[in-house]
Amino acid sequence: MIAIFASDRGPGDPERASLMSDVGRAFARKGARILCLVEDNILPVPLITAARTAKGSVELLADRALALPPALASVPVTVIEDRQERLAHLVQAASALVALPGSLVSATALFRAWSMASTLPVVMLNRHGAFDVVRGFAADVLAPSVQGHDRFIQFADNVDDLWNKLVWVREQRR
Repeated sequence: MIAIFASDRGPGDPERASLMSDVGRAFARKGARILCLVEDNILPVPLITAARTAKGSVELLADRALALPPALASVPVTVIEDRQERLAHLVQAASALVALPGSLVSATALFRAWSMASTLPVVMLNRHGAFDVVRGFAADVLAPSVQGHDRFIQFADNVDDLWNKLVWVREQRR
């Protein structure tokens, strides 16, 4: 189960809907099970739709009952109202965290989850420098102070690289 953090609301990368679709299709074709966090009704529709169209498995973890669009009505939803319990459930279920360029909403959710499970590997799609600040932090602070930090955090430049880095970090953890 791979937790993917993506948002289609607010300012951010204008290509993010197509990126979400590309990731959804690619991960579904590779057999990945996808878990998406849904808070305040912010739902990564392009990611979910593309993954399901490619016969992928998608589950939602939400903060309250959702009124899903008819095309997504059969997507399994687990509702956990308490944020800490919801994030604890997510990090327990996920084997890795993936961040797609989006808005501060998805970045904030990623860092909340990551702070609860710092041993889970994280791979960020650094399209158009979306995660350059985090990449700089990893190079300047983590690299000299945390041995093997690259087993926990990786940055990808495209969707294929994202999958390859995800597989690599998961293998490093075994």
